[in-house]
Parts: sequence; structure tokens; C-alpha cells
Amino acid sequence: MKTRKLGINGPEVSSIAIGSRIVSDVEGAKEQTIKTLQTAIDRGINFLNTADFYGMGLNELHIGEAIEGRREQVFLSVKTGSMRDPKGRFIGLDCRPKAIKNFCSYSLTRLGVDVIDLYQPARVDPNVPIEETVGAIKDLIQEGKVRYLGLSEANADQLKRAYAVHPVSALEIEYSLATRFIENEILPTARQLGVSVVPYSVLSYGLLSGNMTNQLSEGDFRKAFPRFQGANLEYNLKLIDILKEMAAQKGTSAGSLALAWVYQQGEDIIPIVGMSRPERVDDNLKALEIEFTASEMNLLNETFKIGSVKGDRYPAMVQKWAAQ
Repeated sequence: MKTRKLGINGPEVSSIAIGSRIVSDVEGAKEQTIKTLQTAIDRGINFLNTADFYGMGLNELHIGEAIEGRREQVFLSVKTGSMRDPKGRFIGLDCRPKAIKNFCSYSLTRLGVDVIDLYQPARVDPNVPIEETVGAIKDLIQEGKVRYLGLSEANADQLKRAYAVHPVSALEIEYSLATRFIENEILPTARQLGVSVVPYSVLSYGLLSGNMTNQLSEGDFRKAFPRFQGANLEYNLKLIDILKEMAAQKGTSAGSLALAWVYQQGEDIIPIVGMSRPERVDDNLKALEIEFTASEMNLLNETFKIGSVKGDRYPAMVQKWAAQ
């Protein structure tokens, strides 16, 4: 497994992280999740990404079972501070210092570990100065409950303010061929500070997979996202046709190309890849071996330049939480 350094002050970790957001109560789902995680660890993927609100804590319990007896083989990244109702729907943020420390205690218990490797607020709480939130995590680091500080969906100014309190090892943020806004200011700032970028949604919620049609099923959460609506989706799918054509020429999938593109944006980029089945582990590792010619890379960069994909990445009601 190739490794990359997590920030100038962090450790070497696997060059991709495994995301495990989806939690299902379908029979056998728990066993499949654990098997997938263990397969990833066996293949050398040690960077496990989760959040205390995934499955209302169930995801952490599953990870705890998967890593039992293998704690030294994994690097645990946990997001916190996102409040949910009993059905798991977002209802706000709570990144007050006391809340952060309380959430951490619960995560340590559910995971069955003594320390979390990377701990980060899921979003910057507009009602709490980021210095106070980061200060709480700094306390947890000094207490030996957390090893490294991370941020998620922070903008350039917030990243600088946080770093002034304590060195930030990683910034988790949406980044893909379809979502490149971080290249304007956030990515340069992260690189100036020596902060690794950990992209999530590298397939833009399936848009870049090459498997989407303009007929989303009833109840599909993406229907609320502007880029998946009406004329926007029709236009965006035509862009994806270019990606699919290149993938066919290279004997791979559009999704694999999209992952490979993100991976090749710099040694400080460590993508999070959702893997719900054991067989997906090897598929994603193969994507890291894809090579682009200069003309292929230029075509992708021009086709998917900033602003080329129509529609905001979030619905208006949650757009205010975005880092743009």
C-alpha cells in the first residue's frame, strides 16, 4: 500500500481512506460492513473515516468490532458536532467545548479505544468561535484522548484561525471533478500551512460514476440537490459522457477515472472512498494505478473546469453550511 503523510505534523497513512457512512439495518448489513472494513485493513488501507452521527453511533460500534485486536493497524478519523433527530435528520450543530469533549467520550466508548487518531468538527459552528472548538480538541490532545486535529468543510479564513490555536493535520472537504471550488483559495491556503486535504464525495454523489440516468427513483435524497434537478441534470450527464468515453478507451469505469483524477492532484491529497462491499476494496485500489496522458488530463480539466457543472452542490436550506 502506498502511503501519504497527513500534514506536516502528522503520520504516514494509506494513500486513500475508507469511508463508512452508510449504516443499514437490513439483515446481514452489519456483518458485511465489518467484513469490508477488515478486507480494507488486510489490503493495507489503515485510514478509517467515520462520524459519531453515522447511524446514530452504530457505525462506530461496527468499526469497534472490526478493529478489535487490530487497533495498531488502523488510523481512526472521527467527525463530531452534527446534531440529528431520532430519524437521523440534520437539526443543527453543537461545537461548544463541553459538547465536543462529551461527544469524544461517547466515541471512545463506542469504538472501544483509548485514543482517537484524528478528531474534527463536521462543520464549523456559526454560533461558536472556531478558536473555542479547536481549543477543546487541543485539550483532548493534551489529555491523550486525541492525537491530531482535523477540520471539515472549513473555508480558508477558518483554517487559518484554527491553525493559530493548534496545528491542523487535515481538512476534510468535498472535492471532485464536479466540485472544484477549493482550488480558488482553500487548497492554496491548506498547502501554505502544510495541511493535507481529505476529499469526500469524489464521485459527486454518484454523478461521476457513469451509472446515473435522468430518472432518479422516488425518495432519492439527491432530488433535493440542484445539480440533480431537471435541466441541470440533463446538462451534467452530457459532461459525464465525455468521462465515460475516456474510460471506455482506457478499459475502466468513469468512477475509477474520477477517483484517479482526484488522487493525482497532489501528494497532499488523500481521498475518502466509500466501500460498502469487500469486492469494492480491490476495485478502488486498482483505480490508483490509472495513468493519464497530458492531453487526457487537459481534456478532463477543461471539461470539468470550475463552474462547468450546473447547479449548487447542496440544497438552499443547507448551502449556508458549505465552505464556499
